[in-house]
Amino acid sequence: MNLYSKLQTRADQGQPVRLGIIGAGKFGTMYLAQVLKTRGVHVAAIADLSPSVARSNLLRAGWNDHSFDVNSIEEALKTGRTYICDDPEKIIVHLKIEIIIECTGNPIAAVDHCLMAFSEGKHVINATVEADALCGYMLARHARSYGVVYSLAYGDQPALTCDLVDWARTCGFTVSAAGRGHKWLPHYRASTPDTIWDYWGLTAEQAKIGGLNPKMFNSFLDGSKPAIECAAIANATGLDVPENGLSYPPGSIDDIPTLMRPKSEGGILSRKGMVEVVSSLEPDGTEIDYDIRKGVWVCVEGDTDYLKRCFEEYKVVTDESGRYMCLYKRWHLIGLELGISVASVALRQEPTGIAAGFNADVVATAKCGLSPGDILDGEGGYTVYGALFPATRSIDGAFLPLGLAHNIRVRNPIMADQPLRWEDVAVDETTKAYRTRMQLEDFARKDQTTG
Repeated sequence: MNLYSKLQTRADQGQPVRLGIIGAGKFGTMYLAQVLKTRGVHVAAIADLSPSVARSNLLRAGWNDHSFDVNSIEEALKTGRTYICDDPEKIIVHLKIEIIIECTGNPIAAVDHCLMAFSEGKHVINATVEADALCGYMLARHARSYGVVYSLAYGDQPALTCDLVDWARTCGFTVSAAGRGHKWLPHYRASTPDTIWDYWGLTAEQAKIGGLNPKMFNSFLDGSKPAIECAAIANATGLDVPENGLSYPPGSIDDIPTLMRPKSEGGILSRKGMVEVVSSLEPDGTEIDYDIRKGVWVCVEGDTDYLKRCFEEYKVVTDESGRYMCLYKRWHLIGLELGISVASVALRQEPTGIAAGFNADVVATAKCGLSPGDILDGEGGYTVYGALFPATRSIDGAFLPLGLAHNIRVRNPIMADQPLRWEDVAVDETTKAYRTRMQLEDFARKDQTTG
C-alpha cells in the first residue's frame, strides 16, 4: 500500500531505482511512457537490436531527443538521462544498475539475459513470459542461488492473475479457478500474421500506426499466448491444468461463477483448482456483452453457509447456488502497469509472481502439415501454435516446448494439430535456453520419481 511513498523517499534522497531495459518494443515503450512521470525511478540505459527504432519509439511515447542524448551509461547516471545501445551485456554488467527489465519477446535471448543478470547480482523483471513458460522454475532457482529477485511483469495477465489468487488465498477463500479472457473461436488456431488484423478487429493501417507486430499479436489470437500465460499462472500459483488443454468456454463476467465450478456442480471444470480461459465470443461468433476479453479473474468458493449469507447480504454476483463468486480486473494495461513490479522488486525485494513449481507446459503443435526440412517460426507464426499441457504429460511424451520452436528444422512429417516431439526437430543444443530447459526436465523426472 505504500510503494508510491517509498519511491518518493528514494527520489528525495537522490537515490532513484536505476533500471536497465532490454527491448524497446511495444511493452517496453508503454512502460517508458509512464516512467517519465514516476519520481524515484531512473531508466539509466536501454538496449535494443535497433537503437534507431528505440529512439523512434521513445519519441512516440513522449520523450524528447535531449532525454537520451548521451554517450555512455556513466554520463546518463550523472545527468539523469538515458543511454541507448544495441548491446544488452553492456547494461547488465554495469554495477550501478539495480534491475534488468527483459522485454525482448524472444525466449531464447531472454534466458541468456536473465542468467547473465543473476550472475551480475541484478534483479530481473521478465516481461518475456515465453521464457518463463519454457523454464521459469529453473530461472527462479538460479535467481535464489545468487540472492536476487526474479519476477513476472505486473501489467501482463499472469502477474495480475497471481495477484488475484494471492488476494483470495490471503482472505481465506478456496480458489476454484483463475485465468484470463480471450477472443476465441476454434478456427483461430490456423491464423497467421497475414490474417491477424481481420480477426483482431483492427485495420492493417491502424496496426501500422500503433507499431503493432503482426506475429506477436497473432500469438494471442491463435491460442499460443493464452497457453503461455496460463502456464505461467499455473506454475506460479500451483493451480492445475486441464488434462486436454484449455476449453475456452464462452461467457460474460457474470457467467464466470457458473462456469468455473466442477462438472459435478454444473460447471466446466474436471476438479477445483484449475487455470482456464473464458471466451468473449459465442460459438457462432456473436460478441458477448460485459466480456472479460482483456482482463483477468479468480473464482472463489464460499464454502460455508455463513459465507453464502455474506455474499447474499452484500449483493455479490454468484452462481445459482450462491456458493461461487469471482473477482476480476476487466482490463490489463501491459507496460503501463509495470511500475508496480519495479517498486515491489526494488523496495520490498518481492516478485509480482514467480514460478514456484512446474505444473504446466506449452507444447509446439503443428498449425499445418509440416515436411522434413521445414523451418519452425515459433509462436504466432505460420508453422506452429502452443497448446497447454500438464507438465507431467509433456515430459512423459517427450514433447517439444514452444519456447524452443524458433528457427529449427523439422526432421519428420507432421500432421496439422499434431504435437511435435524432440525427435521431430533438429534443436540447437548449445543455447543456454536449451540447457536450462534440460535442467528443468531432469528436475521434473526426479520429482516424479521421489513424489
